[in-house]
Amino acid sequence: MQVAFLGQVAYEPTYEAMQRFSTERDANTDDELWICEHPPTFTQGLAGLDGHVLAAGDIAVIKTNRGGQVTYHGPGQVVAYPLLNLQRAGYFVKEYVYRLEEAVIRTLAHVGVTGHRVAGAPGIYVRLDDPHGHALLAQRPQHGANTSPDFTGLGKIAALGIKVSRHCTYHGLALNVAMDLSPFERINPCGYQGLKTVDLSTIGVSISWQEAAEVLSQKLVTHLAP
Repeated sequence: MQVAFLGQVAYEPTYEAMQRFSTERDANTDDELWICEHPPTFTQGLAGLDGHVLAAGDIAVIKTNRGGQVTYHGPGQVVAYPLLNLQRAGYFVKEYVYRLEEAVIRTLAHVGVTGHRVAGAPGIYVRLDDPHGHALLAQRPQHGANTSPDFTGLGKIAALGIKVSRHCTYHGLALNVAMDLSPFERINPCGYQGLKTVDLSTIGVSISWQEAAEVLSQKLVTHLAP
């Protein structure tokens, strides 16, 4: 997988470039991983409801073809776009999402933070009262569990939104490192009213954007391998 660090780039041209890459690639095209951050931008998924944008104000809302609802991108957030041929990798979409989440969990573990999955709600969450503790969540995915998400005591630290076309992925995930979180208060993050969003700095972890980006990219390359 070829890894490209793009720096801070505008959202729309990056989105268009992902679409173009995915349309033009063939069975022999190398997979790529784009790592970047965006200026303040709200993005809306295919199923996104306008009512989840409460007060966009001066921040643009861009409609996209990824899954999911509305989220926010801004400086201090590491955004990762894996452009991956799943057919060649040898696993399906559900496994792909699990591997994305696992890469985030391992990235958080690098700085001593325990990331959690929540049943029915893709993404990674942390305990607000004990982000370093290892106790299992009652609301974790498990066989027969209620899939109505329960965010009690949790903050969302990483969001996922993907698109798969002709077995190839684009869009991806966003990990909050050290950012202005106030724009999340202008939306229902990922479509959930009152869902608290956090970043590493909020929970007392000091790490540069560059280091977080490098660790996340390494974990993604490892966990997305065939």
